[in-house]
Amino acid sequence: IIAYGILACVNEGDEVIYPNPGFPIYESFINFVGAKPVPLPLLEEKEFSFDPQELKKKITDRTRMIIINSPHNPTGGVLTQKDLELIAEICIENDIWVVSDEVYSQIIYDEEFRSIASIPGMKERTILIDGFSKTYAMTGWRLGFGVMPEDLARDVTRIQTNVNSCTNTFIQHAGIEALEGPQDASLAMVKEFKERCDIIWKGLSEIKGIRCVKPKGAFYIYPNVTQVCRNLNLKNSKELQEYLLYEANVAVLGRTCFGRRNEGEKDEYIRLSYATSKEDILEGLERIKKAVEK
Repeated sequence: IIAYGILACVNEGDEVIYPNPGFPIYESFINFVGAKPVPLPLLEEKEFSFDPQELKKKITDRTRMIIINSPHNPTGGVLTQKDLELIAEICIENDIWVVSDEVYSQIIYDEEFRSIASIPGMKERTILIDGFSKTYAMTGWRLGFGVMPEDLARDVTRIQTNVNSCTNTFIQHAGIEALEGPQDASLAMVKEFKERCDIIWKGLSEIKGIRCVKPKGAFYIYPNVTQVCRNLNLKNSKELQEYLLYEANVAVLGRTCFGRRNEGEKDEYIRLSYATSKEDILEGLERIKKAVEK
């Protein structure tokens, strides 16, 4: 739906604002259709939200779409109601589409999820994207959905039919059961993710040279490892990624796995997923600590 929404709404030469760091397919597909990708920096000092003035400066008469993702991959950040209202105000005033990637909407801690589509005037200009991979652990089933205005849905359906035909029937029935059936298992999973989040955040924060914002949703954490890279004489987080793999047998992803650096960006980050057992998280933390503090 990310691809189909962009194909249906964006023309060559248009501009699309997207979160950076972020899911790399956003930038990739904007480039694919011949549009101009315009990165919006997500800032550690704002708990991986954005600078409102920076967003306003990026709006031009060529801006056709803004992509948002909350809760966010790779940072675990969540946009506030104030953030969403600002984006909505800009989109209504400038007749801009929003793609709201809400695939982690049910994996959120200590607060209620907010969708930009709920703001007056936004339902008619929002492409809401969700799926079953995260909330219902149906990753390999490749089932998702989009919610959008009816006239746009007709165009997106034409693209979908000609590209993918359809998702097979038994998976569609499984998706219906996931939505309409008991939610106990998914709620228990979110509770478990929150406990894992507490463990990994506390553990990383105790490692020399690492600081990190505590995630508010999803199942990723995005620590600042600038000092670790300096301590180990590593050029960047890509080198740290390789160092941890070979020295500690721990797999992480470096900053540039989630987009090119923003202008003026100097700090180094890695992403870790805590979609694994508490035992494995503790073991991984111990290995990282040993490797970076030796």
